[in-house]
Amino acid sequence: MGKTKVFLDTNILISALGWSGKPRIIFEKCFHGELELVTSPNQIDELRRVMEYPKFNFTEGQKAAFISIFLEIVTMVDIPGKVKAVVEDPDDNAMLETAIVGNVGYLISGDPHLLKLKEFAKVKIVTASEFLEI
Repeated sequence: MGKTKVFLDTNILISALGWSGKPRIIFEKCFHGELELVTSPNQIDELRRVMEYPKFNFTEGQKAAFISIFLEIVTMVDIPGKVKAVVEDPDDNAMLETAIVGNVGYLISGDPHLLKLKEFAKVKIVTASEFLEI
């Protein structure tokens, strides 16, 4: 049996970049090869956009380094854009679809729209805390 495949929602990635805590612990497990991290071009675009938010105050160096590290450790999947499970925030559908197409076991998120699903197409949707307890 291979490594556990995970999808880290963009809010988890931003938390891992900016602060210590459970999201960073999970990201470090991906970085060290303990978990297989899956993403899609859609998430890369969203991550780049969100890192630009002034409230985060990330330097250009931090953003560039994080994207570079992220791209080195991920498994990239393309998504067709067919999932329409989250009405309240349609952007979340791309994240959910990435997890499904990437055949991950866990989608780790802090987003209430995704968390309320609990599971979708055999993907368990959990918080960082819940994942670390599993």
